[in-house]
Amino acid sequence: MNYLSNKNGFLGIDNKFNFKEKAVIIPFGLEKTVSYGGGTKNGPREIIRASHQVELYDEELNCEPYKKIGIKTLKPFKINQNIKKAISQISIINEKILDKKLFPMTFGGEHSITPGCISPFVKKYNKICLLHFDAHADLRESYNGNKFSHASAIKRCLDYKNVSVISFGIRNISSSEVIFLKKNSSRINIFWAKDKMKWDLKKFTKMIKNKNIYITFDVDGFDASIMPATGTPEPGGLFWDETLNIIKIACKNSNIVGADINELSPIKGFSSYNFLVAKLAYKILSYKFLYK
Repeated sequence: MNYLSNKNGFLGIDNKFNFKEKAVIIPFGLEKTVSYGGGTKNGPREIIRASHQVELYDEELNCEPYKKIGIKTLKPFKINQNIKKAISQISIINEKILDKKLFPMTFGGEHSITPGCISPFVKKYNKICLLHFDAHADLRESYNGNKFSHASAIKRCLDYKNVSVISFGIRNISSSEVIFLKKNSSRINIFWAKDKMKWDLKKFTKMIKNKNIYITFDVDGFDASIMPATGTPEPGGLFWDETLNIIKIACKNSNIVGADINELSPIKGFSSYNFLVAKLAYKILSYKFLYK
């Protein structure tokens, strides 16, 4: 695999620092089916750029996690502009990373990449559960005539019979998705944004205990007040501390096997949103490897 230098990769680590990687960042800025605001193709580049401003020391974990993890970033490469071929492309990349016993974290791009991201995990594990952060359920069979739309990302994941989903922050859903949800309630659990004050996280802990979990994070899961830099921002969403708490519970009680973060549409002159996503990525990796 061709990596960027430490200095040019995620976190901008000094090139003099040598480590054996455990995690690999894949920049995959696919943008084909966005339905409102655009710009997701620039998301990976701006996350990596903003990550150079993230403090490497974590006061919560009392260390510099990158030294104990080892994080490499793939060099940017040509992404196939046919969406089916692009989904296959990211699947092949993740499979190669898994074959090396490394942890893949993909920076999208749009959420339509997730079915491809999880394909190697579906083959590797008897059962895989998606921990899904999003404003939208993404359970449409198709959207604007495209079954591989970002609005169908989780539905395409559920085409695999050994996949289940636990979603947090959902606050936008269509009537057709509600029908599908009711028919598949044994495989889909939603912690609705409207019920935030009543979420039973002990129940969530039991649901994920000792399971293989893949994290898929659409940044519009965050409240629009802290994350307007996305194609379909929604009010009433997740905030920073409650989001990290959910991720910590997952990392402590289950086996996190991979992750993707999608749908950042950078706004020129407003770097704080890119920084938030960069810090989220570092937190997920830090909790995965160090929080037990």
